[in-house]
Amino acid sequence: MKGTMGIALPGKVYDFINQQREQAAKRREQLGIEARSWYRISNAADSDEAEVMLYDEIGGWFGTTADELISELKGITAPRMRVRINSPGGSVFEGIAIANALRAHPASVTVQVDSVAASIASVIAMAGDRIEMAPNSMMMIHDASGVCLGNAQDMEEMAELLDLISDNIADAYAQRAGGTRDEWRARMRAETWFLPEDAVDNGLADEAIQAPKSGTPTEPVEEPEPDMARAWDLAAYGYQGPRRDEPKAEEPTTLTINIGAALDEDFVEQLRSMVRAASKPAPVADTTPVEPVAETTPVEPAPEEPAAEPEPEAAAEPVDEWAAMVAHLTQDEPDAWSVLVSNLTTTASSSAATEA
Repeated sequence: MKGTMGIALPGKVYDFINQQREQAAKRREQLGIEARSWYRISNAADSDEAEVMLYDEIGGWFGTTADELISELKGITAPRMRVRINSPGGSVFEGIAIANALRAHPASVTVQVDSVAASIASVIAMAGDRIEMAPNSMMMIHDASGVCLGNAQDMEEMAELLDLISDNIADAYAQRAGGTRDEWRARMRAETWFLPEDAVDNGLADEAIQAPKSGTPTEPVEEPEPDMARAWDLAAYGYQGPRRDEPKAEEPTTLTINIGAALDEDFVEQLRSMVRAASKPAPVADTTPVEPVAETTPVEPAPEEPAAEPEPEAAAEPVDEWAAMVAHLTQDEPDAWSVLVSNLTTTASSSAATEA
């Protein structure tokens, strides 16, 4: 738990750290590059949880030092802090400084391994009050390693330092997960990888976060608003329906148009006479001249001739032709006129008839 453990370094290690930093700074200057940042802190004033992301190699020859991160950690005033890790490791000494700074911070620290917490990044994870493993994430532990350039004595000192650092890291795992230094050193020498469930079983994490099932919502689904639940609701487009003061549309009615009232009476009477005349049998070899049905002026009698000749048959053709054309309109019933104009009857709404 916070405040009950830490990682101690022997005095000569700090000289080694300073040498490493000086060499890294000279190397970056030679290459003409700036030290890259491997962390990001989100500390919104209106939030009760700050977020620290470690998403790269920690420190190293081309990265910033832990001093800058620790300085920003002091500015976090939120009661809770979530440290998200996706790192292959990096500088042992930078990582140890970060782990101790997290333990000393007053906020409640939750470490979340998003993908991988390897090498010194796994040591930083041990500083959390609570450690969570995201689905399919991994944690890796191994012995410390380094590079030495010098004589045999320099090599012996380097080997002694690396062995001391590895024992120190093994103590961090043992204090968090239980067990002894030797047990954890054996796992570190074998370079052991832990899946989420393995990390929990071995005491390196508190929880393996379960991935939600496919198609299963992670949060309860709220009932939709009544207006949103209606299909094809035109109110969504601004349509509010008919106003209450508008008259309700009447049911469709049958509209009958009286053609007789619209036409001239003389013309209608003439049509009726023509229909009656057409309904009579056509005359056969009649010698009497055919008078036009619609003629209203008396026809003067023709002068007497010695022998009246019958009218040519061609004179009777117009009557026969007209009878053939209007024969289908003949009806003996008194309402023959209604039958004649029945095809003019149509159906429309009363409002449409008014507009027409």
